[in-house]
Amino acid sequence: MNQIRFLVVAAIGLFVCIGTVHSEGESVWGYQCQNDRCVKTAISEESFPLAKAISLPACRLFCGSGAGLLWPQPTGAIVVENELGHIDPDQVWFQWDEKLHQLAGLWEANKERFRKQLKTRAQGSTLKSGGKAVRIKINVTDDSLTLNYETDESYSLTIGASSSGGELEATIQAKTFFGGRHGLETLSQLVLFDDIRNELQMVVSARISDTPAFPHRGLALDTSRNFIDLESLRRTIDGMAMVKLNVFHWHITDSQSFPLVIKSRPTLHTFGAYSRRDVYTAEDVRQLVQYALERGIRIIPELDAPAHVGEGWEKLGVTACFNYQPWENYCVEPPCGQLNPTKDAVYDILEDVYREMNAMFNRSDLFHMGGDEVSIRCWNATSNIQSWMSGQEWGLQEVDFMKLWNYFQTEALRRLDKTFPQGTGEKQRPIVMWTSKLTESPYLEQYLNKDRYIIQVWTTRNDSKVANLLEKGYRLIMSNYDALYLDCGFAGWVTDGSNWCAPYIGWQKVYNNDLMAIGGPYAQQILGGEAALWTEQSDSYTLDNRLWPRLSAHAERLWSNPRTGWQMAESRMLIHRERLIEEGIAANSIQPKWCLQNEANCPIGGDGGRS
Repeated sequence: MNQIRFLVVAAIGLFVCIGTVHSEGESVWGYQCQNDRCVKTAISEESFPLAKAISLPACRLFCGSGAGLLWPQPTGAIVVENELGHIDPDQVWFQWDEKLHQLAGLWEANKERFRKQLKTRAQGSTLKSGGKAVRIKINVTDDSLTLNYETDESYSLTIGASSSGGELEATIQAKTFFGGRHGLETLSQLVLFDDIRNELQMVVSARISDTPAFPHRGLALDTSRNFIDLESLRRTIDGMAMVKLNVFHWHITDSQSFPLVIKSRPTLHTFGAYSRRDVYTAEDVRQLVQYALERGIRIIPELDAPAHVGEGWEKLGVTACFNYQPWENYCVEPPCGQLNPTKDAVYDILEDVYREMNAMFNRSDLFHMGGDEVSIRCWNATSNIQSWMSGQEWGLQEVDFMKLWNYFQTEALRRLDKTFPQGTGEKQRPIVMWTSKLTESPYLEQYLNKDRYIIQVWTTRNDSKVANLLEKGYRLIMSNYDALYLDCGFAGWVTDGSNWCAPYIGWQKVYNNDLMAIGGPYAQQILGGEAALWTEQSDSYTLDNRLWPRLSAHAERLWSNPRTGWQMAESRMLIHRERLIEEGIAANSIQPKWCLQNEANCPIGGDGGRS
């Protein structure tokens, strides 16, 4: 249960903000706070003089019993006084412990990002000169850059006037860089643009404590069905940082293309990429990993196998049923393709790929091995696989092909571990796999060690397979497609009508996807969740509006674990969507702008969920 306290120390009914102005510049209406809502009200010299008018974000910040402009909503105590101060974005100074040398470069990058965020708030307007300086003190006690399920991402933020009164001071206390960075993100949301006076304003006094509900808060993005350029990936990571998501799960290859450059096996990208331009080099990956780290995000690589392989692999002679037709007899979408587990060359190639991925992904401490949608019919249609199985004195029944799958998984994992040797006493790197036939009983217990494997769930939230995994003691990452597949609801691309997982999933359904309710008595085994975007019908040009602002709803669910539904978050969501737009993220519109300016008038019943 969230423990939130919100304090307003003055008569917020006096606050007014401007909505439109005459061509001469005279304001004609604004807002006043009534019953915890910002209500559009005509400006008059008698009741609401222009001198007291403030911006719409200021009204939303101070009006109500919630967290104002903050997204995601903090989980701890919130004390915000209703006074704003004019600040100078060119007079923002940072101070951190120079003894933590490992963090210096990260704080430098965040300092520049923070200053850029402040200027972005102005939306291209010429800012009024002057304003107070802001000094930001960051007190982090641990210089570790390990981001895993034990990492402390909590922070506290205090804002107040300096002892001299000449500047504002913000102090962020955190154990780790990641918590300190989250605190800085929250501080940026307490700075707003007053479009009446053309000045940046910051809350003068506030105290906030905050910590996430779930340690795994992520996005799974496919960059193989359609190539996603690096600029779009960086923009996506920027958006994730704004809402405190901390995992970018990179589904980097699939049967349609292999865009990752593997120097020891150049055939993969030479024949597997869509073009010479549509590739990610090792340097591209390393730079993106660093870019994400600066924003509090770890990148988890996925090399999906033994299914979902094709282009590039086929030229190496290690696939089965590549591009077989009719494709629907052998796989779930064209082109078909699976690795042939009976060929020794498969594992030599995998070892090379794993070794280079370990280097470029900075030895990610979590690796995703895919493992979904393996087709027994594909393997059964390959004569040399049948012959090999006969030599093992296996039959050709499901149980025998599951033995073959386990043979592949065991040897592939051995080769992966070989490229990532553990030191004495170190735990083996956790492995993530998608739900599949292999994660069902009895194969689950026979082949997948619950202490080693984390299962990522893509079935529905009420699927009995979820309960079975939890009862057997497995840790889960939820990506249930009925709430978290962001490609659902668009036109079918291999059939008429809508795609397989229609209808479209609105931000409200994403927001209400309660992982605690899914887990029930086993909720502690759910590490968190990932929204997923499969890109058969998305690319760099459509990425933003597929993800945003629905990914923000997912972020608040995982950070705040709200006990109220989406209705209570709607007014903040509308403001947050505008902030995404300011940052250059083409977030989808979710209501007419009239609804933003007329709070609680659009939902059914017109009460915004309040009673």
